[in-house]
Amino acid sequence: MKGRTMTEIMQVYECEACGNIIEVVHDGIGQLICCGEPMNLLEAHTADQGYEKHVPVVERTADGVKVKVGANPHPMLEDHHIEWIEVLCRDGKSQRKFLEPGDAPEAEFCVPEGRVHAREHCNVHGLWSGDE
Repeated sequence: MKGRTMTEIMQVYECEACGNIIEVVHDGIGQLICCGEPMNLLEAHTADQGYEKHVPVVERTADGVKVKVGANPHPMLEDHHIEWIEVLCRDGKSQRKFLEPGDAPEAEFCVPEGRVHAREHCNVHGLWSGDE
């Protein structure tokens, strides 16, 4: 499909003007627009750099998994915090938990056996991902 923009399931886009974030739930043709401008596709970072750690760390629990953001806990301040943590399971299902400033930068999910992929979004540094 030359010349056409294609969105893919599970992609995350952000509006540079207003900060809206969307996740694609169905593949499609076309460009995502917000505030009259094309939205930016967020590419997940997978390797930490510097002092603050962002890569999700997945730990198996008796009931599923616990996802912590960073080997050292990520700050959860009003102006710099983790907005949400999501796990993507082998069966294609996903679960997301939203966080607030002051919360611990972690979330627990009841998921079936098998490897999971985790993603999180920092309001300052964007999208990050990591595997179990």
